[in-house]
Amino acid sequence: MHPTDPTDHRQTPRVLSVAGTDPTGGAGIQADLKSIAANGGYGMAVVTALVAQNTMGVRSVHIPPVEFLTEQLDSVSDDVEIDAVKIGMLANSTIIEAVADWLRRQRPPVVVLDPVMVATSGDRLLDERAVDAIRDLVRHADLVTPNIPELAVLADEPAVSRWDDVLEQAHRVSATYGVTVLAKGGHLADGSASDALVDAGGRLSGGRDLFEFPGERIETTNTHGTGCSLSSALATLRPQAPGWEHAVDRAKRWLTESITHGAALRVGHGNGPISHFAGLWAGQEGTWS
Repeated sequence: MHPTDPTDHRQTPRVLSVAGTDPTGGAGIQADLKSIAANGGYGMAVVTALVAQNTMGVRSVHIPPVEFLTEQLDSVSDDVEIDAVKIGMLANSTIIEAVADWLRRQRPPVVVLDPVMVATSGDRLLDERAVDAIRDLVRHADLVTPNIPELAVLADEPAVSRWDDVLEQAHRVSATYGVTVLAKGGHLADGSASDALVDAGGRLSGGRDLFEFPGERIETTNTHGTGCSLSSALATLRPQAPGWEHAVDRAKRWLTESITHGAALRVGHGNGPISHFAGLWAGQEGTWS
């Protein structure tokens, strides 16, 4: 594979999602493919786990043999030039190590890791061996997008509740793993929804180590799959943008629009999905003759 220059804006980015499934379409690979398409990319998918879930919660998880995961990864990279990879749900250490080995062999130009480790309830989703494997995997990523509980796990520290403390913790994670961190304030109790790019190595535009993106929380229950959708959007936008801060700014505007219109979909009885194509559909209103 010949890696593509991530600053080449002419090529439609070919983006691979490596994640689990959601049969209701709001999260996981199904959400990733919608996000990639909505943000101008060509989406591909490798399944790490088959998940029986809906907007009310997860019922069961089936993990295919790791050999089949490797065959999926190789079948894509042997044929298609990959511009970016988004990595989501990885259920155990064996799966994580297989993905890490593939990344070492293929070295995709852009790797975004959404480290799915902590449920909304606060429960750990991975055992300690798998958590250690995720920490090693972070070193292969260009951008990591943890929520606040997951950021604390990466830092091996207690979760924090103040935005300034989140930024400091993100800086320590960035310094430890040599990765850019998107710190997300959505779990804070103060009603804000600010995000920040943190890079302890000063690799952001202008040699900066911090870019903050103010935001306000939208009052809605349609938040299912927002982490999946945001990370896959970022993987798609980075090959089209001059820097991570530009990709984050555009992704946040798209995500805000998608969350705002999610309730109109009327999908499920729990935390419903976002409306990935709200902007596109708005432009098509009244087109029937």
